[in-house]
Amino acid sequence: MREHDAFGPATMRRGRRKFDDDDADFVKTGKLEPALAEDPDLPETGDRWSTWDGALHGPHPRPDWIRTEHAAVDTELGMLKTGKEADVFLVRRAVPDTDRISMIAAKRYRDGDHRLFHRDAGYLEGRRVRRSREMRAMTNRTAFGKELIAGQWAAAEFGALSRLWQVGQEGGTISVPYPVQLLGTELMLEFIGDWETGEAAPRLAQVRPDRDGLEDLWRQMTEALSVLARTQIAHGDLSPYNTLVHRGRLVIIDMPQIVDLIANPQGAEFLARDVRNVASWFTARGLTVDVDALIESLSYEAGLL
Repeated sequence: MREHDAFGPATMRRGRRKFDDDDADFVKTGKLEPALAEDPDLPETGDRWSTWDGALHGPHPRPDWIRTEHAAVDTELGMLKTGKEADVFLVRRAVPDTDRISMIAAKRYRDGDHRLFHRDAGYLEGRRVRRSREMRAMTNRTAFGKELIAGQWAAAEFGALSRLWQVGQEGGTISVPYPVQLLGTELMLEFIGDWETGEAAPRLAQVRPDRDGLEDLWRQMTEALSVLARTQIAHGDLSPYNTLVHRGRLVIIDMPQIVDLIANPQGAEFLARDVRNVASWFTARGLTVDVDALIESLSYEAGLL
């Protein structure tokens, strides 16, 4: 079992759910299929034993709602979101006959035969692998290369969330979901929403704040952008559709395309695009925002000026 140094009891009502950047129908997937028709090691309840053991784990200090027990069982409750690179499912991880329960968003990246790669080239600039054979496969988009890229995107998001969650714990003004674990191309994250109903927190694009609320959300957004800049990374695809608002708190999600501002030659362009994408939502609601000044300030914080 490897470690990465990098809400309470709940009952579920199943139904339609939405998640970050895509409108998606809630799809019932039924139980996870066991490897064998008759698996003697299947749990008596739920779909499978917890996959915690053997996965790469999130950073310390670990939240107390994380279920690490070997007796924990995963039950899949349905699909939260379908997207271009991955599908997200709601999973309840619990120790049977106890109140030790956690709700997790399981993000499963598509394999090389199904993922869409029309927009990944710019994001991958500055990312390298050690073996030249793997680098060539990724560059040429062979089947093997696409599998490597899928794994890279999952690992990049896990690493970015781990890093930013720690920054937030150390006083940085940014909120991201806690990255529970990474196993292959399945990334398990803290579910941001109502644990009782399974309703995901609304996207920023869905909220209708009053003036004070709008100003507070913009303050949180600029503080989060500042943390990203000082960490020398850009979200790469930041918008009101991959930002959640949970009980007044702005939560940044969806980071597989994270950009290293220094290593990526297009880093400054990604930073500026992120700012313009989110600023346009606030200005459309009447808030005065000096976009150019903010981009210049963030570029300085990132060491690009």
